Amino acid sequence: MARKRSISAIETAIAKVKEEMTGVQQKYDTLAEKLLALQKQQKEYEAKGIMDAYARSGKSYRELMTFLET
Repeated sequence: MARKRSISAIETAIAKVKEEMTGVQQKYDTLAEKLLALQKQQKEYEAKGIMDAYARSGKSYRELMTFLET
């Protein structure tokens, strides 16, 4: 027959799990911030590439918008 755990052992285990969850949440938050920063860098890189291509194309703003909207 399985031995029953005492209430203090259960409370200790609960505290330990809560502590581990806090650590995991902090790691998640750090990684989420890093992901957002990388996505921002990606958008900036893409925007610069688009602007460079637009400048080289010799097309007007209206021509570019017409092309993009089709």
